[in-house]
Amino acid sequence: MQERIYRRPDVEKLVGLSRSTLYAMMAEGSFPKPVKLGKRAVGWRETDLHIWLNNRLNNAV
Repeated sequence: MQERIYRRPDVEKLVGLSRSTLYAMMAEGSFPKPVKLGKRAVGWRETDLHIWLNNRLNNAV
């Protein structure tokens, strides 16, 4: 089974954060880095995003 790759607009909708916030969090190491899909294209692995979301939810409690 192949893992889904999310592009940035879908990531923003999924996690509820803006582009600038995502990139700031990546720079500080608190958000998963994307994988390179081409010369000018990146995407995030579905698994990485769900792990990050679960960690955020567990730490919020």
